[in-house]
Amino acid sequence: MFSTVRILVLAACILLPAPALAQHHHVVEAGSLEIVHPWSRATPGGAKVAGGYVTVVNKDKAPDRLMAAAADGISAKAEIHEVSMKDGVMSMKRVDGVAVPAGGTLTLKPGSWHIMFMGLKRPLKQGETFPGSLTFEKAGKVAVEFTVEATGATAPAMPGTTGPAAPMDHGGMDHHMHH
Repeated sequence: MFSTVRILVLAACILLPAPALAQHHHVVEAGSLEIVHPWSRATPGGAKVAGGYVTVVNKDKAPDRLMAAAADGISAKAEIHEVSMKDGVMSMKRVDGVAVPAGGTLTLKPGSWHIMFMGLKRPLKQGETFPGSLTFEKAGKVAVEFTVEATGATAPAMPGTTGPAAPMDHGGMDHHMHH
């Protein structure tokens, strides 16, 4: 009995994350750029701003530049911001663009470069998606879809960290006391 239950639980842990992977880690190809999993965070009611995050992989020998972003359905405008620390004080400023290095990766993430959606038209709810666009100097305007993660998320959800698989993580599943 124990071994059958254990096998079923392990099988569920192995099999259940697969749909999450397909759902959560979409890649949009734009010329030599790969735009990997644009995401945002759920916002409380009344919030007027939300952050946007994405990883851009440049497979070209020449750099490109992220110039602008938009998500007109959910916000009045969007800007690209840089977060910096100076003398222990965090500050944020709008920038006119950020380089995507040749053969390299640009990661927009909390506490770093990010998109700031301003003038939110409604709260963002975890699990939903919303359309947007990223405009690059060379690759042009690229349509993307942002996935809304949990309020305190620091990165896109990885397979198995949300949904039905999460409650099954019992520290490696080694429960010898059930013989």
